[in-house]
Amino acid sequence: MNYRELSLKKHQELKGKIEMVSRAEVKSKDDLAILYSPGVAEPCLEIQKDKKLSYTYTRRHNTIAVITDGSAVLGLGNIGPEAGMPVMEGKAILFKLLGGVDAIPLCIDSQDPEKIIETVRLLQGSFGGINLEDISAPRCFMIEQELKKVCDIPIFHDDQHGTAIVVGAALTNALKLAEKKIEDIKLVINGAGAAGTSIAHFLMSLGVKHMVVCDKNGILTRGDQSLSPTHQALAHLTNPNLEKGLLKDAMKHADVVIGVSVRNVITKEMISQMNDKPIIFAMANPEPEILPEVAKESGVFIIGTGSSKYPNQINNLLAFPGIFRGTLDAHAKDITHDMMRAASLAIASSVTDEELSTEFIIPNPLDPKVHERVALAVKETAIQTNVPKTYE
Repeated sequence: MNYRELSLKKHQELKGKIEMVSRAEVKSKDDLAILYSPGVAEPCLEIQKDKKLSYTYTRRHNTIAVITDGSAVLGLGNIGPEAGMPVMEGKAILFKLLGGVDAIPLCIDSQDPEKIIETVRLLQGSFGGINLEDISAPRCFMIEQELKKVCDIPIFHDDQHGTAIVVGAALTNALKLAEKKIEDIKLVINGAGAAGTSIAHFLMSLGVKHMVVCDKNGILTRGDQSLSPTHQALAHLTNPNLEKGLLKDAMKHADVVIGVSVRNVITKEMISQMNDKPIIFAMANPEPEILPEVAKESGVFIIGTGSSKYPNQINNLLAFPGIFRGTLDAHAKDITHDMMRAASLAIASSVTDEELSTEFIIPNPLDPKVHERVALAVKETAIQTNVPKTYE
C-alpha cells in the first residue's frame, strides 16, 4: 500500500484528526444555568479558595498538553510548529484510544528554550500533565529539567523516556532468550541525541555496566575536550575501558547494539565482530541502521526495529498512554525513575514465557491489556514510593 498517498488523502478528507466533544447536554434554560451562568460561579469560587479543586470540578484531572516547537519531528527534522501539528494530533488520538487521556496539541512558535519554558509554565493551570514531543537535543534536556523545577504537574519528554522504557523492556526479554545477564554484557549505543542519551541512563539504571556510546564522530571518551557538555557528561558515565575509534571498533565483542541514528551504518562485517548470539535494535526511521533480512544473514540472534513492517517493533507507543494514565490516576507531581522502571517491567512481562521468541520479544502496541498493566504498575509505584502529589 502507498501509505504516503493514502495518508495525504485521509488528512485532507478529515481536516483534522481530533475534535472537542461536550460531556454535557444543554437542552433547557436550567441546563444552561447549571453548566454556565449563573451556576458556574460556584465551582469557580471553590477553585479560587483551593486550586487543587480544579481537578474535581474541571476536566483538568484527565487532560494533558502535547507540546512541540517543531524542531525534530519524526525523521523530518526542523519543520516548524505548524508542520508538526499532524503528528501531535496523531499522538492525541493514541493517548485517548489506549490510555483514555484527553490530549491537546500545542505547537509553540519559538525555539528559544526560555520562551518555551515560560509558555508552558503559564499554561500549566489548564492541564494535569505535559508531554514534550519532537524537540531537538540538547535543548530538550534543559527544557524538561527546568519545567520540572517550575511546574506543579508531571513533565515527560516522550522521545527520551518513552523510547528508553520500551528499549529496556525489549532488552529484558531479548537477554532472557539469549541466556545472558544484563550486568555481564557489553552494550553499544549508536546515536547520542535525546533518545540515545536517555536510553543510556535508563539501561544503566537497569544494571548495564559495560556501555559504549557513539555519535557520528565515533566513540565518546572521557577527557575529549571536543565533546559538547552533554556528551562529556555521558562519556564520564560510560566507556569504562576508554575505547577509542568508530562504531566498528565499539562493536567488537559487543553483545547488544542499539541504533538511534541513521540508516545503513551497521554492516555484516561489524556484526561478525560481535559476541555469540548478537542482539541488534536498529531503530532509525524511516529506514533502520541495518535491514532485518541483512542482519539475519549476518547471524544476528535477535533484530528489532522501529518499523511496523518487521517483527519486534520497538515503539514508544507501548509506554506513553499507560504512563500518563497511571500518573494522572495517582495524582503524581512527577514521573520518577521508579515509575519508568515499573512501566518497562510491565511491558516486558506482558509477553508470556510461552509467547516469547526471537520474533516476539515485545507486545503488540495496540493491545489494550498492555496499557492497562503499565497504568496500574505506574500508579502503584507512585503510591508505594510516596511520589509527591500535585498541589500537595
